[in-house]
Amino acid sequence: MNRARISAIAHTDHPVKAPLDDDSVRRLLDRALRPDDERVLDLGCGGAEWLLRALAERPRLRAEGVDTAADALARARRAARDRGVAERLVLHHQDAADFAPVPGFDLVLSIGATHAFGGLLPTLAAARAHLAPGGRVLIGEGFWDGTPSPRAVDLLGDLTDLATTVDRVVADGWTPVYGHVSTRRELDDYEWSCWGALAGWALDHPAGPDSAEVLATATARRTEWLRGYRDVFGFLCLVLRPTTARPAGSA
Repeated sequence: MNRARISAIAHTDHPVKAPLDDDSVRRLLDRALRPDDERVLDLGCGGAEWLLRALAERPRLRAEGVDTAADALARARRAARDRGVAERLVLHHQDAADFAPVPGFDLVLSIGATHAFGGLLPTLAAARAHLAPGGRVLIGEGFWDGTPSPRAVDLLGDLTDLATTVDRVVADGWTPVYGHVSTRRELDDYEWSCWGALAGWALDHPAGPDSAEVLATATARRTEWLRGYRDVFGFLCLVLRPTTARPAGSA
């Protein structure tokens, strides 16, 4: 089974692909969107859940999403039709890092997708190229909430602690105007939902050709979480505005 299909099954019960509950998603969108905003872009949108929720709440809003997962985009189109917002949503099937700059978006999102750009700061550079004057960025990124083991670093990459993560963003020419650190409940619920949904699918299809592989994947991912990074991983969302005075030497 390909990676996109495994991801789709894993997120059956948690369509937002980040450790955030519905109240947190709603609050972040409320803080990131202003009343007169008209255009939103999601770089690495997956099933476009953030965009669908924003469109449902704001009838004047128009949105675009970019992702490489064709199945996720197809689900997003169906969901947009079901919610009556399809005419205001454009989805692009391509690598978000290769999406040509289209300035003029009031809000650019990238939640848990910085790997597509090679890290946090390259993601912010890409987002900046799409912003309208006065626009904002809503970004979600992991951080170390403790001292990681070598195994945790192997699994999740070269993250920094919370304060250092924010310092890097500020030094790059951004000012945080709101933030949310995922709670332990949100973090645990996300992991249990993902690997539980994957395991449940395998148990529901015992005779299927992919059942053993999917169950093994669920077991391996759950073990990586519990034994590798549960006690040291955190997740941060920031609403950012470009700082008026850019640091010397910045692009």
